[in-house]
Amino acid sequence: MAITSEATTVWTGSLFEGSGTVNLDSSSAANLPVNWKARSEGSDKVTTPEELIGAAHSACYSMAFSNMLTEAGFTPERLHVTAAVTFVPGTGITGSHLLVNATVPGISAEDFDRIAAEAKAGCPVSAALAGIEITLEASLA
Repeated sequence: MAITSEATTVWTGSLFEGSGTVNLDSSSAANLPVNWKARSEGSDKVTTPEELIGAAHSACYSMAFSNMLTEAGFTPERLHVTAAVTFVPGTGITGSHLLVNATVPGISAEDFDRIAAEAKAGCPVSAALAGIEITLEASLA
């Protein structure tokens, strides 16, 4: 069964002076402000499309990695995953860097590295981001 998730943005004004709000419609979990200044200069109070992509990528990768570890016979105690998505004004989104720190009892470093890389390739959001470079830095706690 296919699941469709929705988000809606309402924008007012021009790109440089205007602003908007992104509403996570399917879950009603958040209503977030967005604007060009935050996207092009950074902000700790206003979200960006790249932060939202990072949220999707880190959540998806966590699920894929957890599943692949479990299928290989390892139960992860904790996965801490950050996706750092880079935006360059005038160029666009250039990459997503997955930074993973995990507690997985009984796993060898070789198995951990192999499964981490397989999860990066198998994550549906990674597949959706195939047009950009996706890098992975994974470590065991």
